[in-house]
Amino acid sequence: MSTEHGVSGGQMTPVGEDVAGASAGVAAGSGVSPASGASTAARLQALFEGHRLTPTQRRIAHCMVRRAADAPFLSSVELAELAGVSQPSVTRFAVALGFDGYPALRKHLRDVAPAEPEADEGSYNEYQQAVQSEIDNLRHLAALLADPAPVVRAGRLLADSRPLPVLGLRAASAQARGFSYFARKVHPDVRLLDEGGTMLDDRVDAAKRAGATALLCFALPRHPREVVEGLEYAREAGLTVVTVADSAFAPVARHSDLLLPAAVGTGLAFDTACAPMLLGRVLLEAMCDALPDAQARLEEFDAKAAERGLFVE
Repeated sequence: MSTEHGVSGGQMTPVGEDVAGASAGVAAGSGVSPASGASTAARLQALFEGHRLTPTQRRIAHCMVRRAADAPFLSSVELAELAGVSQPSVTRFAVALGFDGYPALRKHLRDVAPAEPEADEGSYNEYQQAVQSEIDNLRHLAALLADPAPVVRAGRLLADSRPLPVLGLRAASAQARGFSYFARKVHPDVRLLDEGGTMLDDRVDAAKRAGATALLCFALPRHPREVVEGLEYAREAGLTVVTVADSAFAPVARHSDLLLPAAVGTGLAFDTACAPMLLGRVLLEAMCDALPDAQARLEEFDAKAAERGLFVE
């Protein structure tokens, strides 16, 4: 198969469930192996599931999962500083989870945290640490994809939408453009939405009038206000919003019908987005599986590409 289209063919977080399953991986340099960090993060996710948390409490939960290896040992003051909230907010967060206070929550985390050997990362330079952080993010994404049902559902929603609008602004525009480029090879009508403001509303309206039923959004930090407003408008217009975001706690979460999380790397001056890009390709695969004529379209493209001599290989 041509390398041009590259198609051969977690538990993800439905919006409305206040869970921490979509958080970023363990922070680089935490002193634990990726496997142990994932294990601790999974315990935290299970602890948060089923609780309806306020935005401030979701921020604390997000911080704890990002710092999963350190969470059982942080004081309430330290956690408040890391999450950018007040110390009383941390106490209220612990009570919301059913504990008498933060000390009881921390004791619980220490009781359930496994004793793990420390990883020797002393020889890693800052660039290697950034790469290692992305590897951890990919491992976390692989764990989430153990339950493929949300991605399969998303693939069907995208395949059934004619046309299919794909939104991505600023940092996320590259993800949206890459998805659209490949999706056009198998989907009959893909419309890239890479302009914000009133133009975005106009294009959402046009897609809806043309028969669109769903919209795919790539949302990465820093999250533009226009994306949040655009998703709100799209849902009001009657579109089902599928969002790939860096976290279930992202500002776009409450304006999405199905949110698929993939953490970004934060070890360099600018965030890296290997996991969101890979999740976009996974969505492409799921959409191809839901399009009965996808393979025929790919074969037709390959034949025409050969006739036109598009590629040098």
